[in-house]
Amino acid sequence: MKKILIIGSGAMGAAFSIPLVENKHEVTLTEPHNIKLIKKLNLKKKFHPSLKINLPKKIITKKFTPEMLSLKWDLIVIAVSSVGIDIISKYFTTFKSKIPVLVLTKGLKLDKNKKIITMSEQLNKNNNKLNISVLKGPCLAKELARKIKSYTVIGNKNIKVAKDIGKMISTNYYKTEHTTDVRGVEFSSAIKNIYSMIIGSGQGENTSSALFRKSIDEMDYLIKYFKGKKETVYGLAGIGDLYVSAVGGRNSKMGDFLGKGFTFKLAKRKFMKDDTVEGADLAFEIAPYILKKVNRKKIPLMIALLNAITKNKKLKIKY
Repeated sequence: MKKILIIGSGAMGAAFSIPLVENKHEVTLTEPHNIKLIKKLNLKKKFHPSLKINLPKKIITKKFTPEMLSLKWDLIVIAVSSVGIDIISKYFTTFKSKIPVLVLTKGLKLDKNKKIITMSEQLNKNNNKLNISVLKGPCLAKELARKIKSYTVIGNKNIKVAKDIGKMISTNYYKTEHTTDVRGVEFSSAIKNIYSMIIGSGQGENTSSALFRKSIDEMDYLIKYFKGKKETVYGLAGIGDLYVSAVGGRNSKMGDFLGKGFTFKLAKRKFMKDDTVEGADLAFEIAPYILKKVNRKKIPLMIALLNAITKNKKLKIKY
């Protein structure tokens, strides 16, 4: 039995706790920001409002405090939002333990030097001695919570660490693969949100299919540009995650509205007022770099989407 701390009680953090408990680990699920959520989880039934299920009673649910990091853990899991990673990274400034840290958070950041960095690099910014792994792939939280067979990939520059974590968390319905291409995995899992919007904009399956293939070409170019490995694009964090996002979800839904001629702001206000559109948030974050630094001729779909989102113009894609 291992002692595992999960920081972030949202849909993915909570769903991730289920296979861990099934593997007979002692799991402490904590929430640093949403106090109402942790109060609900502390009730007898442990009903999770996003997953629409009762979590296993063996899961310990608490409000997160920085002092928890000084306790003895076998694995620390980061499952906060990309915005929350900024706050969490500060708590690790003086963290000296070699306890494995597993980052579930997807996204990219533009740092103060105007360079695009990953979530693990953001966490490393205040402490470059952390033992960080990342977990990405086509894994919808609601399906994992209901034990529908899911596959993910764990990245660490030390493949043994990735495999050890895989053994700790894998079940007969939750399978893991392993890679040393941490940067490729993180970039693939983030930019697929933008490309799922592009695919969603196709007003017909024929068009969307063509956009899917062209998106893979651009992802291939971008992953190599950002020092990842080409084969990662064709794995779970790339084409696998892109498929899940393209066939349904908030990004492809927004893409559909853009494809119908709506501007981003109008579509957001009229149809998706209370929805978080990760691809749009990412577009605003990385556009300043991509539009200035990357060869536009190599990524016409990405350029079209960034211009549509950040400049609030109608999406214009040349097929």
